[in-house]
Amino acid sequence: MISLTVNGRQHAVDAGPDTPLLFVLRDTIGLTGTKYGCGIGQCGACTVLLDGQATRSCQVPLESVGTQGITTIEAIETDPVGAKVVAAWVGIEVPQCGYCQSGQVMAATGLLKETPKPSEDDIAAAMTNLCRCGTYNAIAAAVRQAAA
Repeated sequence: MISLTVNGRQHAVDAGPDTPLLFVLRDTIGLTGTKYGCGIGQCGACTVLLDGQATRSCQVPLESVGTQGITTIEAIETDPVGAKVVAAWVGIEVPQCGYCQSGQVMAATGLLKETPKPSEDDIAAAMTNLCRCGTYNAIAAAVRQAAA
């Protein structure tokens, strides 16, 4: 058994140490807001916060999580920065199909926790998640609004 702190709650999970965190969150704990996209860490649909830092959970083996706190999209509005990001996302109407949006919101929250007043270059460097619908301009506008 491995103990994890997810969204402020302790979970004892029975999974192999090399199991990707994404699968533990979705299949063992039942938090399906974190999406499976590519499985190789490129698309960002699986982004969660590990101790406040945006991390692609498909590339994180369970054994490497240790005592880090994990925040998923299900609890992001309990975080003051995350709540601002979600409000900006809704206000600007960023999502189209919505599949990538949980990862996008998590990446934006991680950016604003690290850099509360990001420059355009900071936003471009941090917001590398893929969006099939091409809502990149709206995503950047929402990040700017959340930072204001």
